[in-house]
Amino acid sequence: MDSFNFAVEPLRALLVQVGAYLPRIAVAVFVVVAGWLLGKGLRFGVVKALRALNFHVLTERAGVDAFLQQGGSERDTSDLFGWLAMWLVVLAALMIAFDMLGLLQVTELLRRVLLFVPRLVVAMLVVIFGAYFARFVGNSVLGYCSKAGISDAELLSRIAQYAIIAFVLLIAIDHLDIGGGLVQRTFLIMLTGIVIALALAFGLGGRDRAAALIERWFPRDRGGNKDV
Repeated sequence: MDSFNFAVEPLRALLVQVGAYLPRIAVAVFVVVAGWLLGKGLRFGVVKALRALNFHVLTERAGVDAFLQQGGSERDTSDLFGWLAMWLVVLAALMIAFDMLGLLQVTELLRRVLLFVPRLVVAMLVVIFGAYFARFVGNSVLGYCSKAGISDAELLSRIAQYAIIAFVLLIAIDHLDIGGGLVQRTFLIMLTGIVIALALAFGLGGRDRAAALIERWFPRDRGGNKDV
């Protein structure tokens, strides 16, 4: 009899612990399900609000939606923001559920991801408005150069547009603070190398070409300086 009790006692203790743990699991599952449903409702509301504000028109003109579609996505930027809003709520619910279960390491990981999502949203907004402004500047440069009769107006407009986009990307990467600034420094090094390489190639081997381009863009009025 004593040997039987010795064998059953660990099983009984395990069942007692499981019975004490089951209510916490049930509450955690309820929190996750409620967070999922709340997140889906928030996603629907965010998408509807952005479309009511014609945010999709802004992203379309900025070229962001076209970039997403080239990547194989059938969603636009408004849907992406709605998806981020949904997962923000779901991550918060998961963090609460794991904290109730006592899984502190998982809770800390989810907390870091949860804090990263708002920064990602702000970085995306910076890229969207920056891309829209870059396209506006590019079109302005194109229109001015065309009216002024400057050749290669499209080339100059694209240079202005891409320069602004590169600056905006630097701001977005700096806001994300990925890898302690490593990505930003790498991007700056690559951009600096490209600029120096182009400057050297253009300066050493393209002086005649540069002179010809300046003459085409800003032709001198040879007849206006003649003596009367």
